[in-house]
Amino acid sequence: MEVILLERVGKLGQMGDSVRVKDGYARNFLLPGGKALRATEANKTRFESQRAQLETRNLESRGEAATVAEKLTGQVFVIIRQAGETGHLYGSVSPRDIATAVTDGGFSANRNQIVLKTPIKSLGLHEVPVHLHPEIEALITVNVARSTAEAERQAKGEALNVVEEASMDDLGLEVGAALADAEGSLGEP
Repeated sequence: MEVILLERVGKLGQMGDSVRVKDGYARNFLLPGGKALRATEANKTRFESQRAQLETRNLESRGEAATVAEKLTGQVFVIIRQAGETGHLYGSVSPRDIATAVTDGGFSANRNQIVLKTPIKSLGLHEVPVHLHPEIEALITVNVARSTAEAERQAKGEALNVVEEASMDDLGLEVGAALADAEGSLGEP
């Protein structure tokens, strides 16, 4: 299906471009979201008559997004989750959870603006991009911890989800001597 883009769409084109997309993508995402119009002659003339208005609206929303991005970039949001001893979460942290934390932190964000390649499944500090506008992105830090005290320790740089492995030297001389005696008494005549 041929459509005219009403705003910049990532990996597709700029405002005003006439592009060919799959029918389902146009019907389910671009047209209902107000991101595009079908490329008919009537819509082409309508777009050209409204082009100046669309460009000014885009510049205004871009300016607003830039001011919010300045405030939002570098912010740290704490999310408390249950996890095992190794730091692996029993569930996961999804874009919806992060959007809720950002909104609770005083910013307006919706889950479609949070960009995660895969859900967060471990404790720690995670860098997450937030798309505020098709051309503006802010980078936030999500601190996933078991408790607020643990989140504070993680923020200071402590690694809390490291499982320590013990060597023979760490176990102590008594255990090493007992093992040596056991090996010596088993097979040596």
